[in-house]
Amino acid sequence: MGMNKKEVLKMRTSILVGIVMCLLLLALPAAASDCTLEIFGNANEDNTINMQDVTYTELIILEYRDITELADAKYDGKINMQDVTQIELVILGKEMELTLIDTTDRIVTVKEPVERVVAFHSGHAETIRSITAKDKIVGVGKYVIEDEFLSEFVDYPNVGSTSSPNYEEILNLHPDIVFLYATFSMSDCEAIQNKLKELDPEIAVIRMDTFKPENYVEETRKLGYILEKKEEANELIDFYERCMNAINGKVEEISEDNRPKVYYENRKPYYTVGTGTGHQQKLEIAGGNNLFSDRNAYFYVDPEAVVERNPEIIVRTDAHVRGYGTDDTTELSDIRNEIMNRPEFSKVAAVNNESVWVINNQIIGGVRHFVGIGYMAKWFHPELFEDMDPQAIHQEYLTEFQGLDYDLDEYGVFVYPPLEES
Repeated sequence: MGMNKKEVLKMRTSILVGIVMCLLLLALPAAASDCTLEIFGNANEDNTINMQDVTYTELIILEYRDITELADAKYDGKINMQDVTQIELVILGKEMELTLIDTTDRIVTVKEPVERVVAFHSGHAETIRSITAKDKIVGVGKYVIEDEFLSEFVDYPNVGSTSSPNYEEILNLHPDIVFLYATFSMSDCEAIQNKLKELDPEIAVIRMDTFKPENYVEETRKLGYILEKKEEANELIDFYERCMNAINGKVEEISEDNRPKVYYENRKPYYTVGTGTGHQQKLEIAGGNNLFSDRNAYFYVDPEAVVERNPEIIVRTDAHVRGYGTDDTTELSDIRNEIMNRPEFSKVAAVNNESVWVINNQIIGGVRHFVGIGYMAKWFHPELFEDMDPQAIHQEYLTEFQGLDYDLDEYGVFVYPPLEES
């Protein structure tokens, strides 16, 4: 018995839907990336927003895929064609707003396009400069103004510090976004965040660190979307990952027994670091074992505890020496000499083997940590990293991403002893 027109039309529609569904399924990635871009609209939860997210959202609407949190591109609690439209606008850079999860797991909606930014911390200003969005910065924190590396901001409006913010100045600047640390100065940053919400709910406060390797790629990628500099952010990420992968690929093959015990002294005598700090992350990435990884955060340690644990290597950071524009190693060498001559260290392996290095915090404590990690990798495993040139990496970053006319062959003191003397 033949089919009537209605049945034929229904069958044709079913076949067409089946074909479309097969094509859509083929367009999807095999698996999501390990690093999820936490911006609403990233429906398939990989590391970017593209047409695959449009496809994925359409499949959710047709009930062929499970709902994902980030598929709600409009962030209105519903998954529908408005989300598809929003994702398409994000891809084109034409969205009117963008909702994201910041490094503190806060959900923040930003009105786009962003034109006015306040950067409280040097890492924010530096990364924004790296992705060529510095023209959006209208005010900075006092420590940005005092940072020689960011001298172009010296005359910008000063919004104070996280411990003493100038709310009147912030409001006068009418920022679209205020950037604050996520984990450092946490209580102060949270207080500012809450106060700004009270004073002007239209100001978006975004919390990100920019100094921790575990978050830097994700934070940079988000900045690219927020500030409409996706290509520039990807270029910076490619450079950063190339530097870090050159270290990670070799370090991951080193057994625990072959990773030296490192006493890491942070800026002051017997002030060290434990689990959860950016410094410990960097030390471990470089192939060392932190002498005090059994403790948390930052703390003072008893000298006898250092002697008892007998480090094979000592690394001391210093935040007072201005490394750019000088070739005088006196201050760093004085710090090393003080450590080498501590009476209590007379029988410590690191001192007896002269395995004591001082590193300028400018290349380990903030965004440029990939440079400092390179130096530490060479100190910890000299044979493995014989061909690595941290100064060349540093120079490339200054020239290509910071746009600075600065020659490290002429000036710059960042480690002591210098590599050629190590």
